[in-house]
Amino acid sequence: MRAFARQMTERMKAVAAAGAVAAFWLAVWMLVAALVAQPLILPGPGAVAVALLRLACDAGTWAILAGSGVRILGGLALAAVCGGVLAGVSSHSRTFAHLVAPALSFVKATPVACVVVLLLIWLGSACVSIAAVFLMALPGVYFSLVEGLSQVDKPLEQMFRLHGVRGWRLFCAHTWREVLPFVLSCARAVIGMSWKAGVAAELIGMAVGTVGERIYQAKLLIETADLLAWTVLVVAASWACERVLVWLLRVSGPVAWGAAVRAHGHGLRGRARAAGDGAAAELALAVGDRAPWAPALDGLVLNVPAGGRICVMGASGAGKSTLLALAAGECAPCSMVFQDARLVESASALDNVLVCADARVDASSAAALLRLLVPGVDVHARVAELSGGQRRRVEITRALLCPGGAVILDEPFTGLDAAARDVTADAVLDLLDGRMLLLATHDTADAQALDISDIITL
Repeated sequence: MRAFARQMTERMKAVAAAGAVAAFWLAVWMLVAALVAQPLILPGPGAVAVALLRLACDAGTWAILAGSGVRILGGLALAAVCGGVLAGVSSHSRTFAHLVAPALSFVKATPVACVVVLLLIWLGSACVSIAAVFLMALPGVYFSLVEGLSQVDKPLEQMFRLHGVRGWRLFCAHTWREVLPFVLSCARAVIGMSWKAGVAAELIGMAVGTVGERIYQAKLLIETADLLAWTVLVVAASWACERVLVWLLRVSGPVAWGAAVRAHGHGLRGRARAAGDGAAAELALAVGDRAPWAPALDGLVLNVPAGGRICVMGASGAGKSTLLALAAGECAPCSMVFQDARLVESASALDNVLVCADARVDASSAAALLRLLVPGVDVHARVAELSGGQRRRVEITRALLCPGGAVILDEPFTGLDAAARDVTADAVLDLLDGRMLLLATHDTADAQALDISDIITL
């Protein structure tokens, strides 16, 4: 209650401050209008308010505003789609990116008036606003998405792919969530610019039945109050569009994540039964040929039978993680606990487990295993709020409930005391279900806890 009251107080203070600022500039407007004393040059707030009320009471005003808005938003939507496609291709092809970037940089630097005049010659006035908005918004969308895609967390993406999260689920669970901050920043800049470009195109092209035409008529007849009233309507429409679209974009992040979590195991139902049907993964890997940069792995051939258990031991930097990464690539989709933490920090512990889980795993069973391995944990708490040992056991829970024929653990018991390690190891053995087990550690006690006698020393 105190937090809510404090939040409401802060909002009231913000509203009061905004009101004070508005009152200040309104007073400045009134003063300047009185000093000029020429309504045709600068009408006062009262005259503009009367003109605005007259326009608001005319149904034709809203039809014109809606028509212009549809064309502007249409051009913006087209720019979003094309920018997304171009950015996606550019993220996979440097050659394509080098070809596209200069052209879009040129468009970005070109004055709106020049673009509109050229479009009038090529397309005529009917389509000029859509095309102008498209060309003005496209560079902003493209460069923001390219930057966002370049900043995507690659290790976390690798985790999702190894656990079988691909296609639309990978986009919803990872890519969109990572790119969304860049999209929001772009939206705040591009939406207002799109309204400016669209109305300017209508005005220059004198498209019939548009906001631009009405502004041109007001200017032609020196109806300054009407011109300012139309300006207020355009600004209000632009502001409303920005607020609505930014809100929808913000909501899309949790919605996309929730869809990915609810569809866990999608497309992997057949593989999820593999271990139980005696079809667990087998591995025969010439490691030295794959990692010439790791001298400790030179000449090593890793052979693991279906359901086999092997421990790789060695000092830090000996190549244990490299060996396990190569094995994971051969066994994917598989279950893996990485040496470094790979969790979605803003999501709950339960969702972090479910998003990669087998199709047959439900929320209640996942929550039960979490509570067993992490006593007292709030499964709905964000993993960012958990301790290092708790986060580690969330990752182990995720690995145990994932589909695939292999469980690969890279220093899984880091940060756990002996009692927590033993409880976790028992859970691993109980839920292994015939799958191959690969362990990398520097502590023989970890191998003993997992009942592994076949040890490779690097």
